[in-house]
Amino acid sequence: MLPSTGRHRRTRTLSIAAAVACAAGAGGVYLGLSTGGAQAASAAVTVSTTAQLEQAVKNATAGTVIQVRGGTYYPAATLKSTANGTSSAPISLRAYGAEKVRIDGSKLPAGSWLAGIYGDHWTVQDLAFVNSPAQGFVATSSVGGVFRNLVTADNGDSGFTLRGDGTTGNLVQNLDSHGNYDPAGHGQNADGIAVKFGSGTGNRITGARLYNNSDDGLDLWQFSSPVTIEHSWAFGNGENRWNDAAFEGNGNGFKLGGGGASVAHVVNNNAAWDNTLHGFTENSNTGALALNRNTAYANAQSGFYFATGTARLGKNLAVADKGGAAKLGSSTVSAGNNWDSGIVTPPFRSTDATTAYGARRADGSLPTTTFLTTGSTTIGSTMD
Repeated sequence: MLPSTGRHRRTRTLSIAAAVACAAGAGGVYLGLSTGGAQAASAAVTVSTTAQLEQAVKNATAGTVIQVRGGTYYPAATLKSTANGTSSAPISLRAYGAEKVRIDGSKLPAGSWLAGIYGDHWTVQDLAFVNSPAQGFVATSSVGGVFRNLVTADNGDSGFTLRGDGTTGNLVQNLDSHGNYDPAGHGQNADGIAVKFGSGTGNRITGARLYNNSDDGLDLWQFSSPVTIEHSWAFGNGENRWNDAAFEGNGNGFKLGGGGASVAHVVNNNAAWDNTLHGFTENSNTGALALNRNTAYANAQSGFYFATGTARLGKNLAVADKGGAAKLGSSTVSAGNNWDSGIVTPPFRSTDATTAYGARRADGSLPTTTFLTTGSTTIGSTMD
């Protein structure tokens, strides 16, 4: 179970007595505030041991930059902070240079999250959060967070989660979230990315690959404010890869609501394929969802399932979905999609998904692929 989503009360003033503490040892660097109260020339702390990482996250303050040297780290407890950065002095947690960092939760107590941020203006990037007993990375009631070039894989619940009231203005960019599975729930809860149980405007997800998770690729259950999802792929979700005899994973690519929320999420230029339910679904969200230039391919149910709400679908493409291209209700607005009268379905350049699993480009963006591309300037995802 997730903790309460109530908006927490937090002190936003940086105490001049506060400083970043880093345990002594190889790789540890202490650079905090000067004794006179002026910020030191650098607020960076470089860590190379698990103990140093735990202390640096625990004691971070506005302006702290935590640089993690390459290697694998095994926290003994959830990496947790209630500290706030500011828009001009965010708190940063990132890999040192181009070094590869894995934060591994396999030594955590049962039910523990691997990382939990309860503060504003955090930048977290170039890290992998793996093998947690529960959620991989959770940001609660975050304002102005930047979560970039992350991997959340093989965790015991959803890989990446935004949640809580006051979740505002966050960017999730170039996330790879895959292989997440909750054995306690027989797979029914572990999504690639979950934006759930909360509210707040200005949240954007872009450049994500959400695949081979036990439940859905993306889930917006009971989030009551619009979220923008763009240039992201969800595929292979919902398949029982864990030989769970009581498996209950859903397997939608993009689940765009549920739990009574009526929200106008914006979903542009994404792709969903080989999921065990629908490619894109309102999931009972009656809000005016807007979906433009998305592609659904070879999903086990409908490419687009919008049977009860007031969604507006334009210039979308659905091919070879076993439940049909689209199931739409009488209040759904559909125009310029390939299932609409007079719209030609352009041929795909490739239906071989191999390159979609490939390495990301140097800046972290999605790999170059011809998979599901058509060259059309008017319909379907551009797959970039």
